[in-house]
Amino acid sequence: MAQSASAGYQLHRKSECTTKQFGNLAVNTSKLTTETMRAIWTGAIGFGLVNIPVKLFSATTASRPDLDMLDRKDHARIRYKRVNENTGKEVDWDNIVRGFYLDDRYIILEEADFEEASPEKNKIINLQSFVREEEIDPIYYDTPYYLEPQKGGEKAYRLLLKALEKTKMAGLATFVMRTTDNLAVIRPHDQLLLLNTLRFEEEIREPEDLKLPGAIRLNKEEMNMAVELIKRHNRTFDISGYRDEYSKDLMKIIQAKAKGKRPAIRKIQVKNTKATDLLEQLKASLA
Repeated sequence: MAQSASAGYQLHRKSECTTKQFGNLAVNTSKLTTETMRAIWTGAIGFGLVNIPVKLFSATTASRPDLDMLDRKDHARIRYKRVNENTGKEVDWDNIVRGFYLDDRYIILEEADFEEASPEKNKIINLQSFVREEEIDPIYYDTPYYLEPQKGGEKAYRLLLKALEKTKMAGLATFVMRTTDNLAVIRPHDQLLLLNTLRFEEEIREPEDLKLPGAIRLNKEEMNMAVELIKRHNRTFDISGYRDEYSKDLMKIIQAKAKGKRPAIRKIQVKNTKATDLLEQLKASLA
């Protein structure tokens, strides 16, 4: 059965709490001792009449420094409270419900109402069709999740994985998680099934408000140099060669300030290339 959103966190971490304060921000510099994945949804994949029991895990984790907001005066942490608009008093989570405003009043929705809206979607990731992965425009990709078979579903899980690999297809599915209807694609990834939620077509904004260049005449020599520059830096994609360098540099500043040092500030001014200088800059890039 599908779990509610509050059933668990995506990652469970244990650490010693160590916080450094800088101005109106605080940084948790704890060294994580363990990091275990926890299922955020349980249910089944519907493959024809075959139901494959699975668990869903977040495939990503944050790598940026954990910053807290502080009061600049005394470095006290800023807290947000759930406050009753009429009484000004804080409200416990157990007393909070969700409602839809209709005809000058709120219609209250209980957990059972969310389950009843589409009971099959709350429990089953229903594979509705199969497509070539390259047919899906990357703009629609949203969040990746790992799928793990539950006890008794290992063989059917393996069968779907290998069938998708053999046909070089990906499965399109819909399901409900956290009271939200999700469109998703399931595909093989490193000997497991990966689920990627997709954005619906209506979620993609039209670029009509952007001021884009029209029919600008491009010089043949400029085009040849631009193509040559691309070819010269042509590489096989390898994600391991890229890191979050900004967060790394930010941590260096944090550690320096923790030791009472004042890090040097590098000021960079970007000089935009004018159309009249385009050819010259391309030549310099290829030099």
